[in-house]
Amino acid sequence: MEPIGIIYSPFTELENMPVQPGGARDVEGLVRIEERYAEGLKDLDGFSHVYLIYIFHKAARTRLTVTPFLDTRERGVFATRSPLRPNHIGLSIVRLTKVEGCALTIRGVDVLNGTPLLDIKPYIENFDAVTGSSPGWMTASAEEVSAARSDGRFV
Repeated sequence: MEPIGIIYSPFTELENMPVQPGGARDVEGLVRIEERYAEGLKDLDGFSHVYLIYIFHKAARTRLTVTPFLDTRERGVFATRSPLRPNHIGLSIVRLTKVEGCALTIRGVDVLNGTPLLDIKPYIENFDAVTGSSPGWMTASAEEVSAARSDGRFV
C-alpha cells in the first residue's frame, strides 16, 4: 500500500488539535492527489461528504490499551479511535466543497498537515448511516466532542 496523495490542514502540531471531525466543522483543508490518480476523481464532485483513509504518520508507537480522549479509563485500542493502532490507519468523514484538477477542497478536517492519504470513498447516507447504533463506552455529548482537543498522550 502506498499513499495516493497528501492531506493539508492548518494543524502543524499534534497537540491542541480537534480529536474528531465534529471539533473541526469549520476547518478548511486541501487534499492533493497524485496526477496519476486524477482520473479516479471523476464524478466525485456530486457528493457532499467523503471518507478520507490515511496514515497516522507521526504515530511512533503501538499500544493495545489506551486511555482515549473524553474518557479516564484504559480501553482496548480497537474500541477507540487512537492513532496508536498496530496499522496506524485513520478515517475521517469530511465535507467536500470543491474538486478541481487533482485538488479537493474539504471542510471539517481534523488531521495533521502533511498526512499521507491512502484512499477516498464517497459517503452515501443510504449505505452508511446507521440508525439505532450504540456508542459503547462513549458518553460524551456532541458539545464535549466538539470542544475536545488533543494532548501529548498519543505522540
